[in-house]
Amino acid sequence: MKDKEKAPTRAPEPRTQYAALPFRLKPQREVMLVSSRETKRWVIPKGWPMKGRKPFAAAAQEALEEAGVVGKVEKTPLGSYSYVKKMRNGAGILCHVDVYALQVQRQLKKWPEREERITRWFPIEQAAEAVREPELAKLIRAFSDEPASEADAAEVKVA
Repeated sequence: MKDKEKAPTRAPEPRTQYAALPFRLKPQREVMLVSSRETKRWVIPKGWPMKGRKPFAAAAQEALEEAGVVGKVEKTPLGSYSYVKKMRNGAGILCHVDVYALQVQRQLKKWPEREERITRWFPIEQAAEAVREPELAKLIRAFSDEPASEADAAEVKVA
């Protein structure tokens, strides 16, 4: 290749995140959304991989930190979605998020981000309409048809 020719630029690989989709079955299937800290839009609890934790355990930890919920988390992701995370410096990072269903057993009175976020239960269709990411909305709608399973769920110790 000549000095003046440039190699084609490739888009950076998406960063991986893990998320929990907190849900309850009574009175009907509902999911919990949390407000984002910066824009206050409705999202699901998510975060970066955690050293020494399996992806489903990291998702459960995020649900505890952001929403104060604990329960049984599925070991296999429901699905995934992508979005662009806005960083403090204004840059955007493409993120690929694996989503794990978490059947909520209880919500704590105190949790790390309680003062920074709002939590709210939504019927499936309203939750899908409340989120901005089309792929996440599709995943939430598809979750309404998923059977409630305990076969491959784990109770995760959260710190």
